[in-house]
Amino acid sequence: MTQYKFIDLFSGVRGFDIAFENAGAKCVFACDKDKWARRVYQANFNMPPDCIADDITTLNPADIPDFDILCAGFPCQSFSVLGRRQGFADQTRGTMFFYILEILKQRRPRAFFFGKRKGVINRAKWPML
Repeated sequence: MTQYKFIDLFSGVRGFDIAFENAGAKCVFACDKDKWARRVYQANFNMPPDCIADDITTLNPADIPDFDILCAGFPCQSFSVLGRRQGFADQTRGTMFFYILEILKQRRPRAFFFGKRKGVINRAKWPML
């Protein structure tokens, strides 16, 4: 049986993708801006330091190890009821989606999964979909 490899963007402390590992997949790369989340991630999951990035805006998609599935829980505050709902106009968080989109375009994984918060899909404007 093939072991699928996945990456975890905006990983936090890996609450989103543990199901993939429980199903036999292997995380080969993670990215989160929060240094404490990265430290917890490393300590709990024994991820090598060179497989955890801190800033998606400086990440070259070609430098990511080979993977089959992209998981991302991108910052939802710009789109959900948890924030001001500025959408893509929120230059700090609202544009992070476009970095994920670029990785998808360049690397073409077999599948991708995004985390969802209340109000994200319902009211956000998704011009590229």
